[in-house]
Amino acid sequence: PGSAVRAVAPGRVSFAGRVAGRGVVAVELDGTGDPPLRTTYEPVRATVKKGDTVEAGAPVGFLERPTGHCPTSCLHWGLLRARTYLNPLTLLPPWLLGHGPSRLLPTQDPLRPPSYAYTREGPPYGRGAYVHGREGPSYGRGPYAYARGLSPGLPAAPWPRLPP
Repeated sequence: PGSAVRAVAPGRVSFAGRVAGRGVVAVELDGTGDPPLRTTYEPVRATVKKGDTVEAGAPVGFLERPTGHCPTSCLHWGLLRARTYLNPLTLLPPWLLGHGPSRLLPTQDPLRPPSYAYTREGPPYGRGAYVHGREGPSYGRGPYAYARGLSPGLPAAPWPRLPP
């Protein structure tokens, strides 16, 4: 708890408040269409408010204490277009991928129309898969390997080189 949570991309804060007892921040990403892509971060004690503009890497809050299901603090990071959940790893540069386990719901690439999707009503089938440490079959190689039902981790935009 207490670690800074930073915006993954520039945008406008569309929500900062509590949902089901947890702090949540949602950011609509600039230039991502209509409806825009939206990232969500929880459990987070927000340092921003609805309507604030944020840059990539800007703090949006601080990680709250564990919420009961995680033995230590964990960040729930989501990516949605309208009500469709997408793979948030597609927003990261390759050099940030592969540094620990990530558990994701079945998703699609955010830049392509979904052939199936996980929505708030529930998954169409199956359950999530581990991306790194890959539970079940995986496809591709290196940082772009992905598990069945997950879109490959492709950056959504050009990224700078690994910082010194």
